[in-house]
Amino acid sequence: MADLAVCICVLPAFTDVLDVTTRGKLRHLTRWFNTVVHQEHLVSVMGEVKLCDKEALVVLGAKKEKTKEVKPKQQPKPKQEPKKVEEKPTEEEIQVVEKKKVDPLDALPKGTFDMDDFKRFYSNNDEDKSVEYFWQKFDPENYSIWRGDYRYNDELSMVFMSCNLMGGMFQRLEKLKKHGFASAMLFGQNNDSSISSIWVFKGQELAFELSDDWQIDYASYAWKKMDPKDPETKKQVEQYWKWEGADEKGRKFNQGKIFK
Repeated sequence: MADLAVCICVLPAFTDVLDVTTRGKLRHLTRWFNTVVHQEHLVSVMGEVKLCDKEALVVLGAKKEKTKEVKPKQQPKPKQEPKKVEEKPTEEEIQVVEKKKVDPLDALPKGTFDMDDFKRFYSNNDEDKSVEYFWQKFDPENYSIWRGDYRYNDELSMVFMSCNLMGGMFQRLEKLKKHGFASAMLFGQNNDSSISSIWVFKGQELAFELSDDWQIDYASYAWKKMDPKDPETKKQVEQYWKWEGADEKGRKFNQGKIFK
């Protein structure tokens, strides 16, 4: 109840004031807030909470200065044009500006790996075939594979809360779907679990660091670039594409989520 009460109190700050940059400086608070607002019972009452993209601004009307007019003798009073007041951009205008944001991965070489084609194959075929298809099509020169391990596994408690944590991150990365695919897995049980994931991005850099819009959750994970030629990489890709096995401490697979 205390978490819910505090969450409601800071809700206006997260929806109207704390933009992406500011939330990046408050990652512990942001992580806690995202965990609470994605609870199933809270979502059923409040719906999906949209975090602030740009800090709301208070626009004050232009202050009219008092001026003393000197009327010319025996001359008609000149007509004064209405003073122009700078108008606040409309919501539609703001949306147009946001749409013009350039995707940092669009300019990279397309390569031979068709991300959409692989996602369709993965959705419509067994995991064994999907793993084989992935390695047949993967283009290591223009795409890279990364592993992300959650930094705060010792703080994880209930399984459903951990699943909400994974799902919330995926929801906030909607714009990255064009150039990314991932499988996240939760190992273990309540109060003894871990979260980790395998990602595929266009390009050779960690995609999250290329756009402020993709940095909300990434700092909560330790990232490692994987070598496509390494047998261990192929072993882990197969495990995460199939949702099976256990983590390094022997905790068995519990649940998973796919980003596609």
